[in-house]
Amino acid sequence: MDMKARSVGLEQLNFDNTYARLPERWYQRREPTPLKGAHLAGFNPQVAAIIGLDPCEVDPRELVPFFNGEKELPGAEPLAMKYTGHQFGFYNPDLGDGRGLLLGEVVNESGERFDVHVKGAGRTAFSRFGDGRAVLRSSIREYLAGEAMAGLGIPTTRALCLIASEQFTQRNGMEPCALLVRVTPCHIRFGHFEYFFYTRQYDELKQLADYCIERFYPGCKTAENPYLAMFLEVQERTAELVALWQCYGFVHGVLNTDNMSILGETFDYGPYTFLDGYDPSHVANKNDHEARYAFGKQPEIVLWNMSAFAQALVPLVPQKDLEQALTKFMARYRFHELKRMRARLGLQREEEGDAELIAGLKKLAAAQDLDLGRFFYRLSEMDGGGAADWEGLLALVCNPVDLEAWLTLYQQRLDREVASFPIRQAQMKAVNPRYVLRNYMAEEVIREAHAGDYKPLNELVGLLRDPSRVHPELDRYHDEPPEWAAAICLTCSS
Repeated sequence: MDMKARSVGLEQLNFDNTYARLPERWYQRREPTPLKGAHLAGFNPQVAAIIGLDPCEVDPRELVPFFNGEKELPGAEPLAMKYTGHQFGFYNPDLGDGRGLLLGEVVNESGERFDVHVKGAGRTAFSRFGDGRAVLRSSIREYLAGEAMAGLGIPTTRALCLIASEQFTQRNGMEPCALLVRVTPCHIRFGHFEYFFYTRQYDELKQLADYCIERFYPGCKTAENPYLAMFLEVQERTAELVALWQCYGFVHGVLNTDNMSILGETFDYGPYTFLDGYDPSHVANKNDHEARYAFGKQPEIVLWNMSAFAQALVPLVPQKDLEQALTKFMARYRFHELKRMRARLGLQREEEGDAELIAGLKKLAAAQDLDLGRFFYRLSEMDGGGAADWEGLLALVCNPVDLEAWLTLYQQRLDREVASFPIRQAQMKAVNPRYVLRNYMAEEVIREAHAGDYKPLNELVGLLRDPSRVHPELDRYHDEPPEWAAAICLTCSS
């Protein structure tokens, strides 16, 4: 966004709600149900600027009554979307926004359009047996994750603000409720298409696809088959997304098709984890008893989800064309993974042996439970390369002999680079953060927030937005995670 564009106050936001003009059977109109004692816990000035709010002119506390449903937000048309999806491999026809409401679409001064969505706003027609509430614990985790991903350059939804309350609900015991105001260009999921396909509403399916092409993929309109062209665009973005997850050790935890965005953004954070030690078998979600969503399985699961999306498009695209498109997914995933891993290693040239070099590092990391986040950061600080700089790297593993052998191969590869060391180091530091969001970091600020202190939360958010810069007051987060972190248990309620 052009930061010089004119900013306005909350009540002057330019709403233009195209989704609300679609057939009303696609959603339920519903006003937020206010929380008791709602108050501001966190405000995101970067996201405010994106949608056209002036963070210097707006009193963040004034946002609370509008998003909590105590005051009417001019131009908003709250609605709960209907969709379905595959959960842990099984189709569930009863899904939808059970605790979230799309308030509307804001168009900023630059013509960019953003959905404004509130999560935890009360019961809807799609709540099933739930109460429609979000708890502070899970809301903090999603708030942190959005900023951590943005800081790493990984596509993601983000939050404008976090609203806490004095109201409680039953989760892991009685927990305080909260609201998260989420901002993203799109809330449409693979599951939206699955809903119309499995209910055989093919005219509605075409209308949804036309809407998505017009709003998100206008370049596809001139293709021979615009729907196939849209699928290919979604697949490319999604392949790059999961490649970035794998490069930074991110485990989503609940990769259901209703949690997959058609824009290739990380969406609907639940029991996610950034790996401490590199472990392809790691399962973030303790409810995932079959390890379906283990870290190392994410690329193939995302491909499975893409095939479910493709199935929903069969009335619009010849099946053979979709099947052919799907055969290209893993190659595109490997392309994007190799590209980012080269950057993390400071390799600007491309050589055939690079994939083997990277595979060797991952094999070594898995065998020695190596913290790749800290490894890559130390690697970026190597002062020109060579064995004299290896001491800090070798200290990260129990068996330094294997790592020393890999480093020898890496140094030989570096010797064939033409870029100077300062150029290479600048590139590496741009993609190798000093800080990665660990579960224990979230747990610490959640405990303080439950006690009414939101300062640690907001300090951590600032660090995650700029993870490559040294933050002296919070530099303990660069250290090895404490022993108690291994006992943290995450479930679908997280």
